[in-house]
Amino acid sequence: MNEQNHFKFTPSVWIVPTLLLMLIWTVFLMEDKYNVSFTEFGIYSRTISGMKGILLSPFLHGDFNHIASNSIPLFVLSVALIYFYRNLSLKVLIYGVLLSGLITWIIGRNSYHIGASGLIYVLVSFIFFKGVMTKYYRLMALSLAVVMVYGGMIWYVFPEIDTKISWEGHLAGLITGFAFAVYYKTPDYVKSIQYDWEKPDFNPEEDAFMKRFDENGNFVNPPKEEDIPDENNATATVKYVYNYKETKKD
Repeated sequence: MNEQNHFKFTPSVWIVPTLLLMLIWTVFLMEDKYNVSFTEFGIYSRTISGMKGILLSPFLHGDFNHIASNSIPLFVLSVALIYFYRNLSLKVLIYGVLLSGLITWIIGRNSYHIGASGLIYVLVSFIFFKGVMTKYYRLMALSLAVVMVYGGMIWYVFPEIDTKISWEGHLAGLITGFAFAVYYKTPDYVKSIQYDWEKPDFNPEEDAFMKRFDENGNFVNPPKEEDIPDENNATATVKYVYNYKETKKD
């Protein structure tokens, strides 16, 4: 398998996450500059007017600590998503916002739910579960890295941890990411590795290694004596050089 066909670093890997962060920070700075609040555009559970927050809530944050804590993981995870899952990245980002927002609208408390943390949970969940499902070493390593860095986030899907946060949004993101990992298909990276003897045009009679075996797999054709380097030959490819150092004891 040529991994370059699957994993390429292109400008979109960092441009899309950067534009997403710029949009989020622009909204926040507008609120701060003009002393207004867009919280009413967040998700308000089980109300028609609150459905607009399904699309808008990821761009709204309550204070500086809120947006600052979401910015770095959102950027890092979205970069990883686009680099390793390029063909699925836009679907995961766009549909992830919509589906996690809808689930939050259904299960959430009667309150406004805002912030990009729901999308962050979508990314963490998708990257982890999809990497495990592929059984491909690079993506499994990415899953392990996500668990090591963001594994502690799992506790914030429970209401007992902190009632001030939208644990419903976190849980919705976790469910959405897992559903996407199951639903969306990726190339079978393991089976796409093709060795020479698996190629249709492979001829064992012309292969130097296969000539050493008969039809039963027995080793019948050892290398010729002239093919073995002579250790006394000056042209030998391997030479051993010994250095002697006298000690006081000697």
